[in-house]
Amino acid sequence: MKILAVCGFGVGSSMVLKMTLDKVVKELGIEATVENTDIATAKATDADVYFTSAELESDLEASTDKPVYAVKRYMDKNEVGARLKEYLATREEK
Repeated sequence: MKILAVCGFGVGSSMVLKMTLDKVVKELGIEATVENTDIATAKATDADVYFTSAELESDLEASTDKPVYAVKRYMDKNEVGARLKEYLATREEK
């Protein structure tokens, strides 16, 4: 599974989100690659799921048919984990 953490410039907040996603992925025992990137690159990069801010969510959703999840607190493992679990639940339904 490929997970993208996305922010405006692909440097600050997406890196923080990536590190939190890495921790959650490890705790859940999921086989996944987590990368961080900027919004323009994310629009051209295929991934299984995208995590970003509420401000960028609709812009990213318009450019992909894959799930996009907004996160408010990038360092909050509980929030990030809950969003990732939402995604995993939708995958299991298919």
